[in-house]
Amino acid sequence: MRAQSSAIDQIRIAVSTPRTPEQGPPADRRSGTLQAALGVTAFSLTFPATAWGLEGFGPWSLVAVRSVLAAVIAGGCLLALRVPVPARRHWAGLAVVAAGVVLGFPLLTTLALRTSTTAHAAVVVGLLPLTTALLSALRTGARPSRMFWGAALAGAAAVIAFTVQQSGGALSSADAYLFGALLICAAGYTEGGRLARTMPGWQVIGWALVLCLPLSVPGALVALSYEPVHLSAHSVAGLLWVAAGSQFLGLVVWYRGMAAIGIPKASQLQLAQPLLTLVWSVLLLGEQLTPAAPLTAAAVLICIALTQRARG
Repeated sequence: MRAQSSAIDQIRIAVSTPRTPEQGPPADRRSGTLQAALGVTAFSLTFPATAWGLEGFGPWSLVAVRSVLAAVIAGGCLLALRVPVPARRHWAGLAVVAAGVVLGFPLLTTLALRTSTTAHAAVVVGLLPLTTALLSALRTGARPSRMFWGAALAGAAAVIAFTVQQSGGALSSADAYLFGALLICAAGYTEGGRLARTMPGWQVIGWALVLCLPLSVPGALVALSYEPVHLSAHSVAGLLWVAAGSQFLGLVVWYRGMAAIGIPKASQLQLAQPLLTLVWSVLLLGEQLTPAAPLTAAAVLICIALTQRARG
């Protein structure tokens, strides 16, 4: 029992005690870079894994069961590490995170992927860092430079042109779901970033997942009773990945890496996420990429890099 308690105490210290890049030795910075890269890789697999999950689950069942499984994992970690319940003043912010990151974004992107390719969705959702930066500026009252706004508008214009061209001159219902997912997830990220100033980031997503249990458990039961389930290797693997990999474990290593190397450097790693998703869509799903997809993703990457530089 003493050995188990000691191990848990060491995990608690490692997860909940962030270090700035200046505080950590070079070995820790290298480890932080690796962890952040693993987080980006986990996130880049979300859309292909969702496409696999949809082979055996309905969209509502997939999202609800995903949320329940992720909440069980997160709740187990919170209990094992004896994390105290957040103060009452934090629960409103956690509700915003839950609505945006736990429920809204997964549901809207899953509905979109019923008719959209993962490559198309990856390009559109590549705007998420820009959308988050814009909402964060509005939320905090910051006044970004003209370079920031110019790059943000250019990135948005590139994605809108791509979606209109791919949809034959008009936005599809899948595009509407994806743009809605951008807004609601950006709101969740913005509020989560604010909360992460007072508690470790992994606890923010952990408590947000637990907060959703009163909705996700009955939602899963109802959805499973209406939507047929056809279990297969792909559907089970997809469900397990979006629940454990994307929704929780990916965020744990991402926040740990971000604490070790700093937000600016971690953000630069995240620029590769849409391009990685394009690679997975070809390797795992056999999708055929149009020339416009990687070109638009690269254009958005450049615009995001410019906004990062403009923000200093």
